[in-house]
Amino acid sequence: MTGFNGARPGTGRHPGARPGGETNDQRLLDNRGLSEWNHTDVWRVMKIQAEFVEAFNDLADLGPAISVFGSARTKPDDPTYEAGVKLGAALAQAGFSVITGGGPGAMEAVNKGAAEVGGTSVGLGIELPWEARLNDYVNLGIDFRYFFVRKTMFIKYSQGYVVLPGGVGTLDELFEAMTLVQTHKVTQFPIVLLGVRHWEGLVEWMRNTMLPEGRIAQSDLDMLTLTDDVDEAVELMVKARDAS
Repeated sequence: MTGFNGARPGTGRHPGARPGGETNDQRLLDNRGLSEWNHTDVWRVMKIQAEFVEAFNDLADLGPAISVFGSARTKPDDPTYEAGVKLGAALAQAGFSVITGGGPGAMEAVNKGAAEVGGTSVGLGIELPWEARLNDYVNLGIDFRYFFVRKTMFIKYSQGYVVLPGGVGTLDELFEAMTLVQTHKVTQFPIVLLGVRHWEGLVEWMRNTMLPEGRIAQSDLDMLTLTDDVDEAVELMVKARDAS
């Protein structure tokens, strides 16, 4: 595969994957097994440091960027896929790089939209227990061993989030962003939930259950914009960029 802009494309297999499906994250976090494994953790720190250094180096000149999340299971004939393509193209035409997890489904759709209009289409892949590769529309790809390193890059280099319909991983990324804004670990940035039918039940539960019980504040709900309109999502990102 050739990168659209001459940048390094994704590779076929993620680093460190084992034929039996064990991943670097699993070996780091799983305390079961031989006691001498505990003595290898200090060496894993070097691998973690190397991932940070490589990613910082590769993304340092990225410029304004938006991270987009969504399900790897989204099919090309799903309306969400079409919305992802439109979103990626619109963000690129507005002067943003797009950052996705680099996988198939909704991530592929967004990368496709950005790449087809000549934009910078970033994929941050992750080592999984099964065979995985970055999608063919990534023109700047990085493969990660560790989820927490990858998640840092989504936050560090983004000026906003758009969240397409997704599953557990998408929820993880959404609430990670909300938590960092809530705790003032990052400067507040727009978070758009694109897909009213998919997201409205979650938002209503937060509003009707979490808020009255004092689990969250109204300001937490105010972080979120719920819409079906791609143009509205892009406009919010542009306004936030121009105001910064």
